[in-house]
Amino acid sequence: MEWVATPPGGPRRARQQRRSRPYTGPPSYPAPPRWGFPLLAWRWPLALPTGGNRVDPFERAGATAGTAIAALWVTAGVAALATFAEAWRYVLLLLSRSQALPRTVLAISDALVGTTGLILVLMGVLTGVFVVLWGLRARVAAAERIGVRNARPDWQLVVGVLVPGLNLLVPGAAVAELEHSLLVAEGAREKGARPWPSLRVRFWWALWAATVVVALITFVWTFRDGVQALADGVVLHAVNDALVTALAVVTARLIDHFMRLLLPPDPAELSRLQVHAVRAAPPPQRAPRPGTAPR
Repeated sequence: MEWVATPPGGPRRARQQRRSRPYTGPPSYPAPPRWGFPLLAWRWPLALPTGGNRVDPFERAGATAGTAIAALWVTAGVAALATFAEAWRYVLLLLSRSQALPRTVLAISDALVGTTGLILVLMGVLTGVFVVLWGLRARVAAAERIGVRNARPDWQLVVGVLVPGLNLLVPGAAVAELEHSLLVAEGAREKGARPWPSLRVRFWWALWAATVVVALITFVWTFRDGVQALADGVVLHAVNDALVTALAVVTARLIDHFMRLLLPPDPAELSRLQVHAVRAAPPPQRAPRPGTAPR
């Protein structure tokens, strides 16, 4: 007897080589096929918000705050460089009273002043848009957190920032109201109390008003003629650029402080906290027992 082992199903048949057919174009169907993906827009699975397409105001405020802070630091750097350029120009003006200056030094000074001045104007406008947008979104998030409605509409705040005269009062009042809402949410103030700016907000308000006033004086001073007026204009530009530098830094720190009050703490930061001491509560004191009480 001879045993022959074969795979299940019998011996395999030799594969027939398929001939490649010529290309006749894309496939066509007599009717639309029923297979494939449904005709729906892409959605992240199981991540739809409960309120439909409504965006979380806290996330909007946090995203805008990061952009505004980055723009503020860039503006501060450009303003500091513009301050140095104006101060250098004033030193050259003082030296030119007693000696002739090289042409290369004057060309570098003029290029530095012109370049930093133009970039500072562009960055100032862009940063102002980001900061105002953050303020509008932050006040909405703060009002929703404490369950109130803002008394002023957004267009009034925008007009108050742009109109001369009003921009000395409206921005500071808006920041004070935002701080009040955040402190109410933290439980540090009562909801019905009158908003009163803290020392941090008052310092920012005074710095903002000083920057606006000096910028207006500097702009008006440019229309004066004379050598002394030009020299004074250089000093005013240097002071204005220095105020812009300080204002950008203080505003960035203020936005970061407000976002710490508005958003919940980061779990990574809470994990780095250390407990230095644990104090046990004193035991409750028992009331004195009267002598006539039955034992």
